[in-house]
Amino acid sequence: MAGRRGRPQASMAVPFPFAAIVGQDEMKLAILAVAVDPSIGGVLVFGDRGTGKSTAVRSLAALLPPIKVVTGCRYGCDPAGAGGLCEDCAAQRAGATKPRSHTVPVPVVDLPLGATEDRVVGALDLERALSQGVKAFEPGLLARANRGFLYIDEVNLLEDHLVDLLIDVAASGENVVEREGLSIRHPARFVLVGSGNPEEGELRPQLLDRFGLSVEVKTPDDLAIRVEVVRRRDAFERDPQAFIAHWAAEDERIRKQIVKARKALDAVAVPDAVRERAATLCMALGTDGLRGDLTLMRAARALAALDGAKQVNLSHLRRMAAPALRHRLRRNPLDDSGSTVRVERMLAEHMPA
Repeated sequence: MAGRRGRPQASMAVPFPFAAIVGQDEMKLAILAVAVDPSIGGVLVFGDRGTGKSTAVRSLAALLPPIKVVTGCRYGCDPAGAGGLCEDCAAQRAGATKPRSHTVPVPVVDLPLGATEDRVVGALDLERALSQGVKAFEPGLLARANRGFLYIDEVNLLEDHLVDLLIDVAASGENVVEREGLSIRHPARFVLVGSGNPEEGELRPQLLDRFGLSVEVKTPDDLAIRVEVVRRRDAFERDPQAFIAHWAAEDERIRKQIVKARKALDAVAVPDAVRERAATLCMALGTDGLRGDLTLMRAARALAALDGAKQVNLSHLRRMAAPALRHRLRRNPLDDSGSTVRVERMLAEHMPA
């Protein structure tokens, strides 16, 4: 689970199996979708504490295949050049020598609320500056999160200057640091995952819009589900290795499903009729701009790829409509129903099952 406010928490040495997570189907589906297509733009998870938000993120990251990185690169650059390269890796790639590479687990980095800007973006390496008189850059959390997940617990309480910083980096996929005589530019492409309790404050609209999907999680009110959650968690804590071994086959099935979906994603077709239904739904809900339309289509395409379908259909749109659109609705003073209810109402009107 997430650490206390203002203090980072180390990732669990042995992540809980993703397949063993009980309930919270919408949250798991959203995280799987962004794992298939990171361009969807991240996931915002709002709801009660202790409902498995951080557990799900770390479980999925552990489930994903390891990634190739350039050996010695502090930013985890892709040797194939995808997603941009830092200056050193770009120079190597331009030369005659092919950069060496090795594989590492997909990174999951916590951004604590009390983090300074220097810790997030990186800063001058004071130890080398004082001992060697050399101006060297010490990478920050954004560098560590490149090509992985950046997790922010209680994101709605994040300080404004860090919010502004994240908006810029999320839009460009690049971190630019110019201070103390340093001028550094490196790739910073990550799946942004934020969680929080809506009762503790709202998220700034500028950052809210940067999350592709928004899901709501609640404490289970079904007795059987609550008992099963506690039973599995207790079994995991008493004997993690045996519990992981029990769920290994199902986790492997999900891993293969993700890999297959990534390969098939570009070939998944989106019929014009489906695009029109998506646009009609967004217009009926009054979403601002076209980001909602684009996100809904990307999420539906990722879901179709996970399902092994060759084209997106209305079922895929219906399943991804609430996560893609609920956080993009304007407040209606004449309608006090929640955003999820408004999306479901419009789905029933314009896209009945």
